[in-house]
This record gives sequence, structure tokens and C-alpha cells, in this order.
Amino acid sequence: MINSLLERKIEKRPDKVRLQGRILFLTEDPELIKRQLAGEDLAWDTKNPAANPKLRDDISTDEITPAHYCFYFDETLGEIPYLGLKCGSVTPIGRGDVKRGGFVCAVSGKRRGKGSSREQSPYAEMCAGIRVVIAENIERIYKQNCQNLGLLTSTNFSLIDQIRAGQEIALSEFTAGEDEITRQVIEYGGLFPFNVARIQGKVFLPPIRPAGDGARATQSSATRAMTLAEKIFARHMMNEKGEIGVASVKPGDTGFARSDLRFSHEYVTPMAAIFFERYVGKDAQVNDPSSIIFFRDHLTFLDEVISEEKKKLGLLDLATQLKLKQQDFAAKQGIKLHGELTDRKGSEGICHSIVLESYALPGQLNIGSDSHTPHVGAIGCVAFGIGTTDVFNSWITKDVRVKVPESVKIVIRGKKHANVTAKDFILKILSLDYVRSGQALAKVMEYAGEAIEELSVDERATMTNMAAEIGGFTGIVAPDKKAVDFLVERRSMDRKKAEAMIQGLYSDPGAKYAHVIELNAGEITPMVATPGDPGNGKYVRELNTPVPIEIAYGGTCTAGKNEDMDMYAAVLADALKQGKRVADSVKFYIQFGSQETRDYCMRKGYLEVFQKAGAHVIEPSCGACINAGPGVSTRPDQVVISAQNRNFPGRSGPGQMYLASPLTVAASAVAGYIVEYEPSEKKELVGA
Repeated sequence: MINSLLERKIEKRPDKVRLQGRILFLTEDPELIKRQLAGEDLAWDTKNPAANPKLRDDISTDEITPAHYCFYFDETLGEIPYLGLKCGSVTPIGRGDVKRGGFVCAVSGKRRGKGSSREQSPYAEMCAGIRVVIAENIERIYKQNCQNLGLLTSTNFSLIDQIRAGQEIALSEFTAGEDEITRQVIEYGGLFPFNVARIQGKVFLPPIRPAGDGARATQSSATRAMTLAEKIFARHMMNEKGEIGVASVKPGDTGFARSDLRFSHEYVTPMAAIFFERYVGKDAQVNDPSSIIFFRDHLTFLDEVISEEKKKLGLLDLATQLKLKQQDFAAKQGIKLHGELTDRKGSEGICHSIVLESYALPGQLNIGSDSHTPHVGAIGCVAFGIGTTDVFNSWITKDVRVKVPESVKIVIRGKKHANVTAKDFILKILSLDYVRSGQALAKVMEYAGEAIEELSVDERATMTNMAAEIGGFTGIVAPDKKAVDFLVERRSMDRKKAEAMIQGLYSDPGAKYAHVIELNAGEITPMVATPGDPGNGKYVRELNTPVPIEIAYGGTCTAGKNEDMDMYAAVLADALKQGKRVADSVKFYIQFGSQETRDYCMRKGYLEVFQKAGAHVIEPSCGACINAGPGVSTRPDQVVISAQNRNFPGRSGPGQMYLASPLTVAASAVAGYIVEYEPSEKKELVGA
């Protein structure tokens, strides 16, 4: 394999680009978008931005390429971009509109590309003719996916005039401010050609030097105070000799980090496999298949909810092809596949659930094809989501491109209320101006403080998992006795081995942070995120009028863990004692994150509680969270309360989705409207 790449001809792209075509402004006003699709070029004053129409902020990858259309993994995606884009209650862009419009550039506001790590989104834009995207700021994974594919990105709105004038633009406009490696990835037109050039020795990999003044750095600066994440990066970064590990790293250092574990699921594996076979070779072998894992976890229940219209488009058949392609590639390469059950419908488990339960270890560096890969940061490892091109390149090199991120320390002090959970903590964090304005983008979220220390590993995983919604690089909690107990009790690991594993895994005194957020747990009461965005957080008691619900959903990687099941069971058992059950007007779905969690519920007797209370129990799968299983809405006016992690427009059906904790979801299912859970025996402020 390497020999064939050594002989591959690779050249840089021209140092000037001319972008000939129209500009599509993704505005909040749907009529302005429709006029552009009809052929009108929207007036835009780059010198007086206040005079321009308001651009859509927070455009998610769910809106760029709705989940069902990600079953395509070829150029057909060019008909799809912005199909889910919502402007008010309107979705103004139809299938093929962007491609027919001759657009070369798409412009939007803040936090473009938030949400899922799906590389289908920038790939769809490219296949529709888009060559550059411009936004006020751009989410990390989406931006990296664009760079990996060769799609240009910029936050410089003055380029609009140059594009409209048909002027040549220096490629350096798109590399300005980027690190040395990213600059070269852009210059070579994508990650794969860059990596081939890297294998051929044609690229410059900057050495990681100790903090200080270049060659005059002192020994003390070589061992600078580091955050927990920086320590783990230092252990995994490759030096200029290709050896693993450097003395220290600091934010902004760039290089390649050797991964301990690489995983992907059926949404991504097939596209990555096709890239691998196309660019490397059909008979080529992946590097170290023993450290690669595949999962069939996203689409197990799709046939139960997919519409007849989508079936007629062949989307269900395409989803089956995703499964088969992953199976075939896994068998050919000797890669472990956690697949579907053989004796009943369902999967072995959601990738994040299984990786936490069975694979990830403190101090590791793990990469996965999903934005919620930070889930396993709950036991003190650095784990982050990557796109398709990064996945297939990691199969060649076993490493991943990294720019060491800054860290944000989030300290939650004090004791929490009995009806408050980690989900309430993270919804509160997501509502803060620092997060909503995009200042936390691409940073490590390090959670600390007494209230975090009191959380179990399952609850900590809710915090690290939803670093993805913050737009963070990853989330992490320093491993402690609770992490050791988790490894001993859930993995049957020797206690002394587990204790040795966490040694040194803490942030040094004096470690530098980009920002510190401090919260008092006692001031936080149960939260919801109102429909449209996880950042729309408010306290349940701030809802002005009762909000009746039709669907309650408890599950997904975020809320399908053992302790989440404890919460659903506690609320429903409490209701049964009071002669209550799930309201007649509500369907309450509880979905396990893994078979291990299902077995746990059986041992605890929870299945009987769920059944008696009127909840519908579902085998493991991502399910409703990605509009692919029971629990999705079917009407725009339908109100859902869910313990999942995202409520972007259209992500889980057309309805109005509120996000909340497992306790709030279960209590609301019983009440028939959104309420705080009040235990029948009230308790004072307590630890988790």
C-alpha cells in the first residue's frame, strides 16, 4: 500500500483561485432565498454590514444534509444541500435548487456547521458547485471536513466583492492565520493528497518545541504546567523523528497524534471505505485493524419510521446498502463489528455507550466518526469526532491531524438539588453567552468542582458527550476513585492496575485556561432547552404556561446509560406508588444505549416498572435522535420532550422538541405536560 502511494503523483493547487459563479446568501428571510434561487443576485454592502439582511446563524449539518439523505455517499449528494434549512417555519430550498442556481459561494452568520460530524454536508455543497463558504465563525469539525475535502472556508466578508467581480483571489487568503499543517492541507487541495505528499517527504511538519524562546527554551519551560488534555496530547503527539511523545505541548502546536482507538458507524464507514478503495486500492490493507471498531447503531429501526415518500425515493434500500458495505469491508479487513442482534430487532449498542463500557481507558487518545465521541472523556481520555476523510486517512497512518486546543475550565461548586442532574448542568452551560456567542468553539471543556466530583461516570459522560453541543473540541473530567471504581466494577479490571493508570492525569497547578466558568450547583434548578437549539436553555419554572406534550423520549448515547435508567425507574416507581402512570395523552419511549444497560435493567427489575407504568421499551439504537426510530415526531405542531442531546430543526421529525433531563422527561410523561420532578419524599441539597 505504502509503495503505491510513494509513486503517486501529487501537486499543489494553483496559488490563485478564480471563483466564477453566483453567491447564495442564506438569510433568515425565506423570500430572499427563494428570489436568489429564481435567479436574482441579492445586493450586499460589505462596507456597511448593518444595511444587509440578517443571515441565518447556527446552521447545523442536519439542515445542510438532513439525516435520511446521508444514505447517499456519492455525487447524488449534490442535489441535497440546505434541504433542511429552516427560515422561520419555512424550508425554502428544494432538491437540486442549489446545483441549478450556479452558486459558487454560500454565506451565512455565526456558528456555521454546528452539530453532527457528517462529512456529507460539505461534500454535498461541493457536489452542488459550492467552492467556498463564508461565515462569521465556523464549527471545528465542519471546517476541518471542508479543508480535508478541498472546500475553501473564510470569515472574511470582503471576499464577496472579489468573487462578484470575478477577480483572482490569492490562495493565501484562505490559509491566512492557519497553522503550518492546515495551510499545506489547503494548498494540496485536501487531507489525502497532503498525506501522500507527507509519505513522500514533500511537506514540512513543524517540530513541537517547548514553550519559551525557541532554541533558548529552558528545562523548566520544557516541563511547563499543562492542563489534563495537554498532558494527554503530549503523550500522543509525534515528534519530527516520527516517534510518539513529546515533553510538552501548548495551545496552537500542530502535528499528528497517534490514536489508541479509531471507530466509525454505518453512516460513515461506507463512504470512508469507498474513499479508501478509490484512492489507496481495493486490495490495500488498513493499518492495525485490531485498534479499529465498526458499529451498526444508527439505522436499526429506520424501517419503522421512514415515510412512504422516502421509501419511494429508495432511501430505505440505500440505508440497507450502508449496512452491507460496512459488513463486507469489516470482514475483508478483519475489523471488529458491533452489529445487529440475531435473535431480535436492535443493535448491540450505540458506539459511544460501548466504547465507554468496554474499550476506552484513562489517558488514551480516541477518535470516532461522530461528534459525540467526547462521551468517553468521562474517564479521563481525550476523545474527539472526525469526518470521513480523517477516518479513511487514519486507516492508512493510524494518526490524526491535531492543533492543540485551548482549554476552558468549567467549575461547578456546591451541592445540587435532588431533582437536578448532569443534563441540567450542561443545559445551563449551553445557555451562557460565552457559549452561545461561539467563544467556546474548538476548545477543550474541562469539568471540575465538587458538584462534578460527586457525579458518577455515567453522569459525567452526559457532560463530556454534550461538549459537542457547545462546539468544543472535546470534554474531559480528571479520572479519580469513581473512574477506578467504574473500571473495576464495569470492566472487571484489577484495582491496582486501574489506580496506576490514572496517575498523573490531572491538570497542573498553574495550567493556563482560555476562560474559566464558575457555577453554583445549588442555584441550578431543572432546565429545558426550548425548540430549535440546545442553547435555548431556561428553567422549567420559567415556562409561562403549561406545555402539553404528546411524546416523551428517554434514550440515546446521552441518556441511555445505567444511571439514566435509574432515573426513569425512580420517577415511574414513585408514580406507581401514587396510583399514577404515563398520561393517556403521552407516548413515553425508553431506549437502552447498549445491551449491557438492558441487562442491568433486567437485573434491577426495571422492565416490569416501565411496563406497569405504560412506557414503551426499545432495544439499543440511536433511533429517534437522528429521525430513525420510534419516538420521532410526525407533525409540526407535535410537542416532544426528550433526554437526547440535540433539538435542531428537523433533526427528530418536524415537531417542537424540548430537551431535558431523564428525571424531567419521565415526570413530564406522567403529568402530560412539562414539569419538574418532585420526589414524593423531598430531600435537601445532596451529592449526586
